[in-house]
Formats: sequence, C-alpha cells, structure tokens
Amino acid sequence: MLGAIAGDVLGSIHEFNSIKTKKFELLNAGCVFTDDTVMTVAVADSIMIGVPYLESLQKWGREYPRAGYGGWFNKWIHQDDPKPYNSFGNGSAMRCSSVGWLFDDEESVLEEAKKSA
Repeated sequence: MLGAIAGDVLGSIHEFNSIKTKKFELLNAGCVFTDDTVMTVAVADSIMIGVPYLESLQKWGREYPRAGYGGWFNKWIHQDDPKPYNSFGNGSAMRCSSVGWLFDDEESVLEEAKKSA
C-alpha cells in the first residue's frame, strides 16, 4: 500500500506526459497525491473501521474533490443513491493495494479485493 502511494505521488507529475528518457527528476514541488491514493486510503479506512466500501469511497472522494477522478466516478461520488456505473477504467486495481496490506492470506485477499471492486 505504501509503495502504491509513493508511486502515485512520484508519478503524478508524469501522469499525462510521456517520458522518453531514463533521466528525469524523481521528486519536485509539483508531485501530489491523486485520486488513486485517496481511494486506496478510502478502502483501507473502510476495512479498518468496518463501514461499507461505498460509504467510505464517497466520503473520501467528497473530502478530496480535486484529486483527479474520472468523469463518471466523480458523478458517482456525489450521488445520493449510487449504483454501479459500468466503468471501463482501472480504478479498482489502483485502489486495492490496501486489501493486500490488511489481510494475511491469499484467499482472504482475493475475496476482499472482489468486494472492494
């Protein structure tokens, strides 16, 4: 989980810019956490305090509204009665590292990762 967050912050300045060299600045003042970190923390929070994923994802998403969510997900965050929105993105893969961090065996990790998606 911590590695995923570090990668998110370090990669944030390159997210929409294709880097063609191995020589680039790793960390600078422009590095920020993105929606990936916010949602990773939301999943961890949900597991640790025992609230539904939906509730935690919406709470954290609303708390950090400018983290860079996709259009459909941003709308979903603000719905009063959210339904699945048939995303074709990789959001669930980007936020699931906290599941591996908080569960000890492969079966539990796989089961909980499905729930968090």
